[in-house]
Amino acid sequence: MDSSPRGFDFTAAMRALCRDMVARLPELAHVDLDRVAIGVVQARRNVSHGTYAALTPLRFEGGRSEGTVRGRRYRVQPLTGRGGQDFLYLLTFYLPRFLNTSLEEKLSTVVHELWHIGPQFDGDLRRHEGRCYAHGPSKKDYDAQMDRLAQQWLAADPPLHVYEFLQHTFAELQAEHGPIAGDSWPAPKLIPA
Repeated sequence: MDSSPRGFDFTAAMRALCRDMVARLPELAHVDLDRVAIGVVQARRNVSHGTYAALTPLRFEGGRSEGTVRGRRYRVQPLTGRGGQDFLYLLTFYLPRFLNTSLEEKLSTVVHELWHIGPQFDGDLRRHEGRCYAHGPSKKDYDAQMDRLAQQWLAADPPLHVYEFLQHTFAELQAEHGPIAGDSWPAPKLIPA
């Protein structure tokens, strides 16, 4: 009999959670999770502040495969899944930092990152008017909207097994399941076109 811990697949659990959010929130209905890579990165320092998650678009503005950066033409290095599909977005969670926040903050963070996916689902971000195109003119208002969407999702009564893992800290999840594993994707690079 194998006595080694079985471990916890963070990527699979997060993908199931995101699928449920996309299914229950009309504001996220445009998201095709089969074209979103989900991965983990070990945070450099185990502190409570810093980045919890990030969404990386894999196309340029308007979904173009090439764009100009500082006067030079580039394309984004493709990110391909095991099934051969090209991903349009990379959703990354920083562990253990992400798991060491409250349940509400975790859910709001997930919604926050999924909301960044452009409504055309073309590999570009959702863009707001003005200089602060990612969050709009008020980061505080943006965060409040994400909190409301996360609460709206919870009010839709999703099954507990979909988000139960988020009720634990990194150490608690590790104590219960053993090693926490997840897909690791290389940071996409800009390649001269």
